[in-house]
Amino acid sequence: MSATGIAIIRNGEQIIIRFSGSWRRDSGAVDSAKLIKDVLSLLPKRIAFQCEVQNDWDSRLPACLFRLLNECRQRNVNADISALPDGLQRLVKQAMTVPERQDARRDGPKTPLLAIIGENVLAAKTNVHEFLGFIGLMLLSLLTLIRGKAKMRRVDLMLFIQEAGGNALPIVTLISILVGLILAFVGSIQLSRFGAQIFIADLVGLGMFREMGALMTAVIVAGRTGAAYAAQLGTMNANSEIDALKTMGISPMEFLVLPRLLALMLMMPLLVLYADYLGVLGGAIVTTGTFDISWLQYINETKRIVRINAFFLGMFKGLVFATLIAVAGCLRGLRCGRSASDVGNATTGAVVDSIVYIVVADSLITIMANRLHI
Repeated sequence: MSATGIAIIRNGEQIIIRFSGSWRRDSGAVDSAKLIKDVLSLLPKRIAFQCEVQNDWDSRLPACLFRLLNECRQRNVNADISALPDGLQRLVKQAMTVPERQDARRDGPKTPLLAIIGENVLAAKTNVHEFLGFIGLMLLSLLTLIRGKAKMRRVDLMLFIQEAGGNALPIVTLISILVGLILAFVGSIQLSRFGAQIFIADLVGLGMFREMGALMTAVIVAGRTGAAYAAQLGTMNANSEIDALKTMGISPMEFLVLPRLLALMLMMPLLVLYADYLGVLGGAIVTTGTFDISWLQYINETKRIVRINAFFLGMFKGLVFATLIAVAGCLRGLRCGRSASDVGNATTGAVVDSIVYIVVADSLITIMANRLHI
């Protein structure tokens, strides 16, 4: 097997680089950096590549060519590859056409910590501006709907109501009953030591109506409905369907976002109420099946402890959570890129954003409710 060979021939202002021999992994090594330095030290205005290698080459030869051509491009040196074999030309042209990813090289200089912090702060500032701007556009769309001029189809609204409400009942049913069972089990471990098993109803009732019912339902809806909104709008954006709507003079906020928002705002409080009662049912199953407490005693104790303010607090949380989920899902979908990976990233980001918004909003509402003695 012949060794790897490279010949550099000077012809006036032109340099000819001729490849010969074997260009496989088991052949002699080639120092690409030294080769580039030797060639560019001659200050050529044009470089022509020739190849006497027939089929005795693998990825080493295209890789070496790519480095040389990339250096020529950066230094504005004219490169001629017309004398190369057709297969090698196609490989090199394809490699030069596809841009290199920004994070593809891991051996470059590391970004300083302060620069990373600054970039994150600027990104957070941009996200806050986009979030507030999106809410403003959403409010304007609601005002347009109130005036009866919104370009929204009722059939879309009914479809989204079914998807956000009726189709979510099975998973909400399962999770709510299990949450009630867990709260009852946790409470029974401590309360049974003092003979206060009847207060399990208090724990489950207040826990479900004030906190867990709305919170768990919101997490479920964020995972299935919010992610679906981001995926749907992201796919439409990737297929240029949203651009087509804008070209026809149809506002995406009114035609796409508004029915999704209204569907969640209508269905979320009802799902929260449904989850509250199922959680109470789960707690009753544990309490009446484990201790000497009847269903009537459990229900009466729940009615005594759960007052109307706790009932409406959970409903209000559900309404706020629905708005935040719709904003997160639709905003991520409309900001999505044009590739399939961008749609996946938008879906993931919508779920993460929704859960963060939900937890922050739940904390703020709970603190305000405690301050106001609600």
